[in-house]
Amino acid sequence: MTTATVILVLVVVVALAFDFTNGFHDTANAMATSIATGALSPRTAVALSGALNLVGAFLSVEVALTVTNAVVKIQDSAGAPKPELLSGGGADLLLIVLAGLIGGITWNLLTWLVGLPSSSSHALFGGLVGATMAGLGTSGVNWNGDGSKVDGVIGKVILPALASPVIAGLVAAVGTWLVYRVTSGVAERFTETGFRWGQIGSASLVSLAHGTNDAQKTMGVITLALIASGHWTDTGNIPFWVKACCALAIASGTYLGGWRIIRTLGKGLVEIASPQGMAAEGASGAVILVSSHLGFALSTTHVATGSILGSGVGKPGAAVRWRVAVRMVAAWVITLPASALVGALTWYVADLLGGGLFGAVVITALLVAAAVAIWLHSRREPVHPGNVNDEWEAPRPGASQPTAA
Repeated sequence: MTTATVILVLVVVVALAFDFTNGFHDTANAMATSIATGALSPRTAVALSGALNLVGAFLSVEVALTVTNAVVKIQDSAGAPKPELLSGGGADLLLIVLAGLIGGITWNLLTWLVGLPSSSSHALFGGLVGATMAGLGTSGVNWNGDGSKVDGVIGKVILPALASPVIAGLVAAVGTWLVYRVTSGVAERFTETGFRWGQIGSASLVSLAHGTNDAQKTMGVITLALIASGHWTDTGNIPFWVKACCALAIASGTYLGGWRIIRTLGKGLVEIASPQGMAAEGASGAVILVSSHLGFALSTTHVATGSILGSGVGKPGAAVRWRVAVRMVAAWVITLPASALVGALTWYVADLLGGGLFGAVVITALLVAAAVAIWLHSRREPVHPGNVNDEWEAPRPGASQPTAA
């Protein structure tokens, strides 16, 4: 077995680990409001979300192709790997992909630990961009495509990141306002029951949409690695085994729950009632599905958070916790550069060790050690199905939030 083949196996394993963290990091996007309003019990919600993520992962490959073709320049105009980058069976390129994945996973785990719903997508792209710049220079990143269409990191990643939460928030605000306007005068016990059933449907839509968008990002990364190693040349398709493995990984992570972020989204931004929850989830699902169809690798976290904020703005008299919202936006802003920095530093560590198999094994071992340390730290103040719906208490000045940090 060649060095490149062993590194490829490491890339696939670490990519599936990222997909798993993506699942539990983003469960809140679909189910936080349904759990907060009592429309679904916590365990039922994550089980339903996991099943629908699994189904959604098979419905489209547009986002996966965006990751394969629109982030790193490793292909010529015909779609084949560039010969000058394939020395040693593509081991150098595989090391870049591995370092990028480690950058994404590290940021996912850190933001999960403090209960911040940052973007798993941007963590992944940031890690890949940072590792690519470290290994190939700025010219190795596909910033704008060839100019013939909206493409590259700016067109397919950054622009959707700016527009999607605003659009989702506006749709949710208008939807929430209309819902309360139409149902004014109707007894609350009737509207709550009806909208809770509606929430189950809208939350299911978001889970399905999440599978069509986020599971495919890891599919794209694995396919990128297969292209780099010469094991795959069809840039218009994704191998079926890659689809299946990624679908199972993200579904498993979703079922795990990610309770810390569910608590922040469900209780930390707005005290959500069922009509708001249905409006927010409906807006999120619509925006994510349209973006998946267009191949935009947007952040479902940005969309879900924008929708929840919009539902608070749209409900008369609702109190939005803007301090928590500002913390989230700050996390959004630094996600790309922070994960890029981790990806670049990881590549440099591997390079200092001579690259190749030894470098790949060492940086993978460092990732495992960091993940274990973060998990052990999280056990000091656990968030679980039993306390995820406890009343939110805003942090005192200078103090941390006790159950979401």
